Amino acid sequence: MKSALLSVILLRMMLAAFAADPAPPEGMVFIKGGIFSMGSNDGASDEQPVHEVTLKPFFMDKTSVTNARFEEFVKATKYVTTAESVLTSKDIPGLLPEFEGKMMGLCFRAPKGEVDLRNTGAWWHPVLGANWRHPDGPESDLKGREKHPVVHVSWEDAMAYCKWAGRRLPTEAEREYAARGGLAGARYVWGNEFNPGGKWMANTWQGKFPEVNTGEDGYKGTAPVGSYPPNGFGLFDMAGNVWEWCADWYLPDYYAHSPKENPRGPDTSYDPDEPGIMKRVTRGGSWMCADNYCRGYRPAMRMKVAPDTEFQNTGFRCVKDAP
Repeated sequence: MKSALLSVILLRMMLAAFAADPAPPEGMVFIKGGIFSMGSNDGASDEQPVHEVTLKPFFMDKTSVTNARFEEFVKATKYVTTAESVLTSKDIPGLLPEFEGKMMGLCFRAPKGEVDLRNTGAWWHPVLGANWRHPDGPESDLKGREKHPVVHVSWEDAMAYCKWAGRRLPTEAEREYAARGGLAGARYVWGNEFNPGGKWMANTWQGKFPEVNTGEDGYKGTAPVGSYPPNGFGLFDMAGNVWEWCADWYLPDYYAHSPKENPRGPDTSYDPDEPGIMKRVTRGGSWMCADNYCRGYRPAMRMKVAPDTEFQNTGFRCVKDAP
């Protein structure tokens, strides 16, 4: 009798162990996967049609990769990022003479007076010596920014880090599913109200972009990761702070014919705004996203960037396949 009872108890313990969520690697969260509605009818045409997607379980970094963590990677591998590479007219046809043989990163500079919001060159400026070590130009450094997300990293840089870390970039579908945190159809990753109770839920732009940034939320640039409440999956900064690279190529009409299960993105890319440049997807918005410009902090918002391009507001986080 005792032997039979013991067997039942052991069987129950084994079943419970099999049913338990796998323990995530350090700094990651287990995302169970499931079915969700991807896209939105409230945004740009490339967010449509809203369609049902099924995803396998996966692990995801709780936060964007920080400067401190990226520095560990660079020290271990001696890796040189895109922004730290010397520019030559041989590699970049039409390169301006003042950039020949130099290193350059793209930094935000507020324009004086109103500008056409279609002219991104009004606030994005090539700055000699700007890179992940010097995020706001050569006079800046990482002192006090160790826990800020790394920026000035291209898609190629992010992929190199993932290879070193034994991880990968999330697919666009994984990134949106994780950002929603279990809130079906919500406008934001925390719900439908932008400032619930007057509280800032993400690091975004306050004021009229790009001329006026009041910094009402305490930050006029990036914030340390985890400065705002996590979403329903325990993930931080899935909206705002920095745009994050995804694995997928960008196609504006991909949703019309994408696979229903674990979509990995198209095999090619096309951006009608720049037809000759293939682009990868970024998600999540950044500290530069405002109500009058981009609203990239919405979980369905899609952005596209050339994989060899870096910005002062773009970083990444990793995922890993779950058993």
